[in-house]
Amino acid sequence: MFSFEQRPKILYYLEHYSFDVLVIGGGITGAGIALDAASRGLSVALIDMQDFSAGTSSRSTKLIHGGLRYLKQFDVGVVAEVGREREIVFDNAVHVTTPEKMLLPLYKKGSLGPFTTSMALKVYDRLAGVKKHERRTMLNAQETLALEPLLNQDGLVGGGYYVEYRTDDARLTIEVLKKAVEYGALCLNYAEMTEFIYEKKKLVGIKVRDHVTGKMLNVHAAQIVNATGPWVDDVRQKDKVADNKQLRLTKGVHIVIKQKDFPLKQAVYFDIADGRMAFAIPRDGKTYVGTTDTVYEGNPVHPVATQQDVDYLIEAAKKVFPTATITRDTIESSWAGVRPLIYEKGKDPSEISRKDEIWTAPSGLMTIAGGKLTGYRQMAETIVDKIVKTRRYKHASACLTRELALSGAKGINAINFPDYIAYKAREGVQYGLNYDEAKQLVQKYGTNVDALFDRVKFLHEHGSTMPLALHAMLLYGIEAEMVYTPSDFFIRRTGLLYFDIEAVKLYKQQVIQVMQQRLNYTEEQKNRYIAELEQAINDATNFVKEGE
Repeated sequence: MFSFEQRPKILYYLEHYSFDVLVIGGGITGAGIALDAASRGLSVALIDMQDFSAGTSSRSTKLIHGGLRYLKQFDVGVVAEVGREREIVFDNAVHVTTPEKMLLPLYKKGSLGPFTTSMALKVYDRLAGVKKHERRTMLNAQETLALEPLLNQDGLVGGGYYVEYRTDDARLTIEVLKKAVEYGALCLNYAEMTEFIYEKKKLVGIKVRDHVTGKMLNVHAAQIVNATGPWVDDVRQKDKVADNKQLRLTKGVHIVIKQKDFPLKQAVYFDIADGRMAFAIPRDGKTYVGTTDTVYEGNPVHPVATQQDVDYLIEAAKKVFPTATITRDTIESSWAGVRPLIYEKGKDPSEISRKDEIWTAPSGLMTIAGGKLTGYRQMAETIVDKIVKTRRYKHASACLTRELALSGAKGINAINFPDYIAYKAREGVQYGLNYDEAKQLVQKYGTNVDALFDRVKFLHEHGSTMPLALHAMLLYGIEAEMVYTPSDFFIRRTGLLYFDIEAVKLYKQQVIQVMQQRLNYTEEQKNRYIAELEQAINDATNFVKEGE
């Protein structure tokens, strides 16, 4: 029930059944709520007006991090909570979460000195419950340069070396949703809530427009949860909620540069002159740098990197990596995302707390806002606990997600995953892949890789118009991950638009042809989805002037 071939059946069930919980929003927060509720035995439906994770949850810095920078704001509670949650996310999804050693270079005129940094990292290790072998190490200048020779040597006095966790945010969201579906949740993308349905001033359902067929349907539920991220206020206004709480949207931009231009060896967390911090991270043969943090008042559906955003990141990176070739011309791709933060009067974007809050309206609508990618599971546990208590659901079990392996992670862990990757990669070679291709599939899909290999075997025997691994990912995406448009596939299921945009340009026609055959696009749909993908490529590679 997580395939577009099953879409008519999903629509039927949504319209003809009443649910314990209905989640509006298919980002990481909504996905986490759906999984938590479904795994407790509640009946769950989830809808999103776009593709799953198309908003903030595919546009982050792609780190499950412990929030070291929040120590500077004395947000000790946030550091402690997300630090603990970081370990849980890693344990439950090792195929989409990878430990990443992070280097924090220290300069004479920097905002952090060696002593302050050592103490901060020590507190961070303690609050976040960092494992003994992963705790911080303080380095001298020579040791720091040995780890990353590209660093500016002028004024360098040393560095802090600690652990963060790198992830694929969109794939993490999809794996959470797939696990929710295993527990019986009905999850549908391209289905937009248009208005609420009431009985005696209490919410009992929503009206939904299916953007694929144009059909309108009514979906009923005892408890409706607004987990729409940047659209939280829009949904609350449809419930005519008094504006006692509101969001402040801020934009974060990242740029991607080829390794030949920016041959970064080591992930680095560095100071910017304006007092902010930024990341430079090697990934998939590229280096990406981010992020900005500016107030955003445009359309949350379509944030883009401006020339001002890009120049800010280039200038910041060049001061720390002066020999790297970082210019607008060497940027291969980019992405921009919108953070839905809870408004705090008088605070700059970087100062606003990342804490989450839950609000319940007189109608019964529950809204969850704020928070961080790292804390998605805890946020979900908190709101489902509240639902179970409020609704007195006697059939609901206790929360299971603390030790619940996500889709693709059953039976694998940090200890055995490297051996599993090597074993399955050798198996993939037997089906027609080269070792590196097979290895990448195992790393991306975990134990679901067998389903990919089945498709590789078939394609190897019957021929393909594109690389076997790419074609297998496409078929699996359509059949098991609700892929419906080329942008779903290239952006949110594979990340290729960000980290291998040349492959997108090279194979987009073949991908669209396969999708038209499998999904029965009309000519109008095909043209619309082609235009949508071309717009995404343009947004990632061309930067508008501020205000345009």
